[in-house]
Parts: sequence; structure tokens; C-alpha cells
Amino acid sequence: MRDPLTPPPDYLEHDAARRIVVGVLLTMLLAALDQVMVATALPTIAASLGDIDNMSWVVTANLLCATAATPLYGKLSDIHGRRTMMLVAIGIYAAGSLACALAPTMLALILARALQGLGGGGLMPLVQTIIGDVASPRDRPRYQAYTSSTFILSTVGGPLLGGFIAQHLHWSWIFWLNLPLCAAAFLLTNNVLRRLPRHDRPHALDIASGLLMVGAAIALMLALTWGGRRYPWVSLQVIGLFAASAALWALFAWRLLTAQEPFIPLSVLRDGAMRVGTAASFSAVGVVIALTIILPLYAQVALDLSVSESAWAIVALQGGATLTSIVGGRLLVRFTHYKRVPLAGLLISIGAFVPLALAPTGFSPLAALGLIALAGCGVGPTFPFSIVVVQNAVELHQLGVTTGTMNFFRALGSTFIVTGFGAIVLAGAPSIRGASAGAVLAGTDAAEAFRWVFAATILCLVIAMASILVLKERPLRGSTQSKVQPR
Repeated sequence: MRDPLTPPPDYLEHDAARRIVVGVLLTMLLAALDQVMVATALPTIAASLGDIDNMSWVVTANLLCATAATPLYGKLSDIHGRRTMMLVAIGIYAAGSLACALAPTMLALILARALQGLGGGGLMPLVQTIIGDVASPRDRPRYQAYTSSTFILSTVGGPLLGGFIAQHLHWSWIFWLNLPLCAAAFLLTNNVLRRLPRHDRPHALDIASGLLMVGAAIALMLALTWGGRRYPWVSLQVIGLFAASAALWALFAWRLLTAQEPFIPLSVLRDGAMRVGTAASFSAVGVVIALTIILPLYAQVALDLSVSESAWAIVALQGGATLTSIVGGRLLVRFTHYKRVPLAGLLISIGAFVPLALAPTGFSPLAALGLIALAGCGVGPTFPFSIVVVQNAVELHQLGVTTGTMNFFRALGSTFIVTGFGAIVLAGAPSIRGASAGAVLAGTDAAEAFRWVFAATILCLVIAMASILVLKERPLRGSTQSKVQPR
């Protein structure tokens, strides 16, 4: 937790900070673009390798390793510096991409995607941490336009590029394309981050805590991934994984309380802003990711749209959220009581989801897409809010571990909510199981399933609102008055 008596740190001039932020955005694009391209081409990849049954592991293995590695990068960047760890992450990601492109079997591709995830897990949180290094909490929202533009590009361009490669080229070109991008990102990052202010301090790396945290996360995510799909929820395998995860989390908590320098500083975990930012991000980001998966099915089943037309549901949700994350980020710094911005947005989002929950098939496609876009606009301001309040509460030498920890729990939240929403759809609309979405008519089973999905969405957003309401607002540090020139 930041000491209020500590003098305010110096930050870079806007032009220097902007050059650094823009310089590292290519690494964020790598992480954002990869998942949507692979997801689009996944059926083609599975058919080419002759293994449909295990194709989901191409995504799952990458997600597991990326989630587990995220807090490690944050801690290591506090010790060794952002530039060093960013270059390491890009290097591992490039090696994984090369292995993916050369994979002759589905097993080899899954293992290569796991390696790629170990690198990709550091890209996005390190970019967020670097923004925290170069700009004060009050000035950081002005950079949301740059990062949000990256997500817009990946959301719109990723499916198109992935579909084009899958249809007209060999699927391996998705991964070959990463190699020149990684080379450019490596060279650009190596150059611009030499000018990054250094806030790292000597720390002892608690390897035992890190291994316990990673092991607990992997066991939990495997249980959530396999439960109800590969094995029944009450099977010995799934229950065993939950038990193993619980035991590892208990050991991790014990280690945090007894270690001389724990992996995550207790001052960070005890800070109210950290808990609020993590809870809000856990719920809001998890909802957006889960709905990104569910909404195309809703559009096809309940709105009777074609497969290609159903993509507009994703565009409406993600486009609205991205737009207001930019606007909301800039509004945060204009209000003393800045939590009113995400609270107002969440109220709008809940108001848009209520009619969808009451009558999921009672709207025309255009009206339903309008409500989805409005809901996306409402949830968008929560994204910059959660990052800013968390980074505002800690010292600069703790930015890495704090940002990494928040991203770690946000990824776990996304897994929880994705799994929960998927279970609701399968339980409420058993007719969907085993059939293509386009072949399922909008019947009462489907309507009831999506009714409960939207009700669960409202519940998640209410939890996000409740967590923000209890936040004790602290003035956002810094302004344009205290500046230093880059080294």
C-alpha cells in the first residue's frame, strides 16, 4: 500500500511517454490477435490434423499456461526491469509460434501452444505496467485510446484474417505470421524501453509461493475446463482436482503469511483498492469474455441469424465496451468522486440486460443488437477504472506484481464465468447439445437457457457495482506538473 507521506514520483513528458506506449503496443497486438485468429481457424486445424476430439485443448493449453505465467512476469519485472522481461516474453512467444507452425500432430500443436502461452502471459500485463511506469494515475487514461485501438483492430481484423488464412492458405501461416511480428516487436521494444524510467528494486523471489500459486491455478482451471465436458462434475477426477487446488491454495496462503518476502506483498493483498479493482475486473471482464462466446449462439438460436450475421453480436458488445473504455477513462480524471463513472455505466448495462433476460426472443435482431451494444457501452468504463485504482494504490516498484496479480485473478474470473454460462446453456437447452447452432430452432428450451444467462450476467454486474460502492476513493496521484526526461 502506498504511504501518503511518500513524495510523488516523477513521470515522463507526454511525448516521451507516448513514444514508449506506442512502441510496445505491437506486443499487445500479438496477444490480442492470436486468440481470435486461432479460434476462427480451429475447425480447419482440427480437420487437417485429423483430431477433432482434442481441438479445444489448442485454446485451453494456451490459456492455462498464460494465466499461470502472468503473476510471475509481474514479480520478475519488479526485480529485473520491464524491458528484460518483455524481451523474454517475446522470445518465448516466438519460439512457441515456430513450434506451432511446424507441429505435425495435434499433440505437438497443443504442447507448442502451451509454450506460446508461457510467453503470451507476460505481454499484456507488462504493457499495462509500462504505462503505469511512464504516466501518473491521473494521466494514464489518455493512453486508453492507444490500447483500445489495439483491441478494436484485433476484434475486427482477427476473425477476418484467421478466416482468410484458414480458407485460402495453410493454417500454419497463422503462426508463421507471428514470427516477423515478434521480430519487429523485439527490436522496437528493445529500442523504446531503453528510455523507460527504472523503478525496479532488489527483491527475493519466493519460488515456493510462485509454484504453489501456479499449481493451484492449473488444478482449478483443469477442473473447470473438464467438469461437465470430459468428466462429470461429481467424478473422481474433477473432485480430485478441486481438492488439490484447495490444498495448494491453503499452502499458498500459509506461505504468504510466513515467508520473509512473500511472492505477493501482504500490503498489496490487504489494500482495499486492490480488492475492489480485482473484484470489479473479475466480474466485468469475465462477463464480456463469456458473452463473446455465448452471444453468437444466442444470435443464431434466439434471433434466427446466420452464422456470419451472428458475428455482429460480438461487434456490438466489444465495440461498445471499447468505445466507452476510452471515453470513461478520460472522464475518470475529471471527477473527484471518480467511481461514479463506472457505477453509472454498470447501471446502464444492467438496464439493457433486464429486457433481454425477461424476453430473450421477444426482440427483433436489430433491437436485440442495440440492447447488446448499450450493455457493452455500460460495462466499458469499468476496465480503465479497475487498472487505475489498483495502480494508484501501490508504489512504482510494486506495479509489476500488482498488475500481474490483478490480471491473474481476472483470467480466473473469466474462466469461472465462461464455465458457468456454458453450463447454464447446456442445462437449460439440452436440444443444443450435439447439434449445430444453425440447426436449432428458437424454442422454449433455448429461450429459457438464454434467459438465465442474461440473469447471471446481471448478477455478475451487481457484484461489480457492490465492490465499487465500498471503495474509499483516494485522489489520483500526479498530473502534468512533475516530469522527467527519459534516460
